[in-house]
Amino acid sequence: MPEYPHPTQESDITMKRMIAWLPDRVDGRTRVVAWIYLAAQVMLVATGGAVRLTGSGLGCPTWPTCTADSFVNTPEMGIHGVIEFGNRALGGVLALLAIIAFLQVVKLYRTRRDLFLLTLIAGLGVPLQAIIGGLSVRTQLTWWVVGIHLIISIVLVALTTSYLVRVYATPGPRYRAVPGWYAALAYVTAAVVLITVLVGILTTGAGPHAGDQKTPRNGLNPEVLQHVHAIPAYVTFALTLVLVVAAFRVAGPGVRRFTQYLLAVELLQIVVGLIQANTGLPGVLVGVHMTLAALLTAVMTAVVLSLYSPVTAPRDPQDSAQDVVAA
Repeated sequence: MPEYPHPTQESDITMKRMIAWLPDRVDGRTRVVAWIYLAAQVMLVATGGAVRLTGSGLGCPTWPTCTADSFVNTPEMGIHGVIEFGNRALGGVLALLAIIAFLQVVKLYRTRRDLFLLTLIAGLGVPLQAIIGGLSVRTQLTWWVVGIHLIISIVLVALTTSYLVRVYATPGPRYRAVPGWYAALAYVTAAVVLITVLVGILTTGAGPHAGDQKTPRNGLNPEVLQHVHAIPAYVTFALTLVLVVAAFRVAGPGVRRFTQYLLAVELLQIVVGLIQANTGLPGVLVGVHMTLAALLTAVMTAVVLSLYSPVTAPRDPQDSAQDVVAA
């Protein structure tokens, strides 16, 4: 009579096969998932904007289920239920992507600890995002809870951008490949970008797109905040112009490329912002503006990361005294 493997043995064999399948180096699978991971984070901002701008934040009036009796939206809930549940479903996709991205680098813990930590931290941010989203529903879309929800999304965009950039990077210690003043300028620009996003959240929380019609606003004057929001936006633009021009004199091709991308996103953001401010804040343009804020965060993150090069790369003798940082 033939002998069959014990169920425990079968599970051990399956586990060993799964572990053997996991990458032991950064390969094409890792890079594809990194791109999808970042794209999904940006898309979450876009769909979150759609939820807010269509007044669908309470399309699913309960959390974590959509209704008291259904996990998914029902036909009676109409388009608002579809939009809100679609945003929640994308959160589920992100949770799956977070697990896949982490598993792809778990065997690289010793050789690529940077990738391991980035996927771990970003992965922990996904359930945190879901919890804050649930709180926003349970607090009837209180503006500051919804604002925290967006801030976490922006942080996750920065983390997944860092992960994407690093999967293409040479591992090991890195040195600052630009003059100190240029690096300082880039960090100041990043800080102003953050201020711009935060003021934008305050502006939205005061205006007609803070949630549904019953959502209490933050009590600030939206017209005044629009002008206040424009100040750091134009400062960011001016600083970026300096970064772009100076990059052709003191920086390598990576910095030059990413600063030009940053300038392009800002130009588009400014155009959209001006049009929406002068056309009564149409929801579509406000949604585009929010999505561009996520892209702005991503490109700004890439600019900062591009300031450093691996120590194994060819170096200019004048760079010998520049800072060396950990991998």
